[in-house]
Amino acid sequence: MKKVKNQINSLRNKKNLTYRPISKGLEGMLFKELKVLDKGYVRVVDYMGNDSSVVQAARVSYGKGTKKKSEDEGLIRYLLRHRHTTPFEMCEIKLHIKLPIFIARQWIRHRTASINEYSARYSILEDEFYIPKKYHLAEQSLSNKQGRGREIDEATAARILKILKEDSLRSYKNYSWMLNEKNSFNHDSNRASLSRELARINLTLNTYTQWYWKIDLHNFMHFVSLRADSHSQFEIREYGKILLKILSKWTPLSYKAFLSYRLNSAELSMEAINTIKKMISGKKVTRSKSGLSNREWKELESLLF
Repeated sequence: MKKVKNQINSLRNKKNLTYRPISKGLEGMLFKELKVLDKGYVRVVDYMGNDSSVVQAARVSYGKGTKKKSEDEGLIRYLLRHRHTTPFEMCEIKLHIKLPIFIARQWIRHRTASINEYSARYSILEDEFYIPKKYHLAEQSLSNKQGRGREIDEATAARILKILKEDSLRSYKNYSWMLNEKNSFNHDSNRASLSRELARINLTLNTYTQWYWKIDLHNFMHFVSLRADSHSQFEIREYGKILLKILSKWTPLSYKAFLSYRLNSAELSMEAINTIKKMISGKKVTRSKSGLSNREWKELESLLF
């Protein structure tokens, strides 16, 4: 760990001359460890392009943009509003991310990025586990099969945390025993060592892993729109919040447009739009005559009232 920090400090102290467009906000964030959860983090390793790169791609020019910042911002907002996504694909970012395995498996559902993960076939995972805070333990939601409901009572929460900690440590202890590495505390030269690729299958899903994640701006915004959303699982939402912060520093004009047209907006069906039109004209509309399902009706109510 000390070696890694020394390497990072060396990179941060090194100044390079470049003719490429840079993002001043993101430059100040490069290689910094942005903490997430109890032991996780996100670190910006590299990036290509900024807001001017989006404008340049849209206009297919080599200019800096227009003389007025408002015109560039207007173009970016137009592109995002009308889903002209290609110009945003001209910007890319590479992140070093440390996260629990169960979150990594949710993350990998987004198939529009390049990923290289720490290999437990080749290397040994460290004894680091995600243990949730007591107030984040909740019952199974009655209305959402993949969500949380009410907070768990104090006594049950204490026992759950005890189980999580004990299971994590026991599994890792057995993992180490099976590996039987020469530099380990309990090495036994008279016993065979199980291959790393098999020993790892005993580890719990809250074990931390790491990877490099490279993605373009368009797909980055799509990821954040889903994972920083209130309906997302708390743990991955915490990573989503950090990515949102990175976006605000990287491409501030695109970030503002993203808030307006993606993160804080809603997509309406034809039936929902027709219902709103009738409401505006003064007509009373009931759910049964709206053409909307119960869930759609409740979602529309939550948006309008």
